[in-house]
Amino acid sequence: MKILVAVDGSEAALDAVRHALHLWREGLKASLVLATVQAPTYLYEMVLPPDSDVLEKVSGAVGGRALEGAEALCVEAGMPFEREIGSGEQAPTLIQIAERTHCEAILIGARGLGALRGALLGSVSQAVLHTSKVPVTVVRRADE
Repeated sequence: MKILVAVDGSEAALDAVRHALHLWREGLKASLVLATVQAPTYLYEMVLPPDSDVLEKVSGAVGGRALEGAEALCVEAGMPFEREIGSGEQAPTLIQIAERTHCEAILIGARGLGALRGALLGSVSQAVLHTSKVPVTVVRRADE
């Protein structure tokens, strides 16, 4: 089984990774796809020269930093993983990555914004939950 874990460098995302590691230690035969989504490159074009190589390096560097904590947890546990860095709108891009990499499930951290605030601000986890074709688990913060 291959599971996509959405990672943005936050503690909520690391909780999702920890949950995946817990399931794996309990016997789930799985590998992970650690996926992060960066803002579209046109935001970077405002401050950088319009050189596609530069834009790709910036997006990759930012995405790499977002994945560092999750990768460290997986390496420490000895769990197999792949890394994916996407660009664009978060929810649709995460779903596209899951489809492209043939993931059978998605784990995503909850922000704990509450129903009203989440509805007003929009919620990546909510959007993924409602549009994914594969099962989605929203992992709440461990300290809640």
